[in-house]
Amino acid sequence: MNYQHIENLLIRFRGQAVTIKTVSGAVYEGSISDVTNDYVALKPKNEGDEPNLVIVLLHSIESVSPHTN
Repeated sequence: MNYQHIENLLIRFRGQAVTIKTVSGAVYEGSISDVTNDYVALKPKNEGDEPNLVIVLLHSIESVSPHTN
């Protein structure tokens, strides 16, 4: 149950656009496509040659901010 709280939060926002900041200072923006007990998969906004999917490990997440439209 180490990361159960962040996992539940990410599940709540599944399919929605979020900004995730990691402890290393990286910032990822995209919509949540999948959540497991180890990682979250984001579909980033496509700008040029960016990857189609970004995987962020739950233990590296510092904050999550949902986007309101």
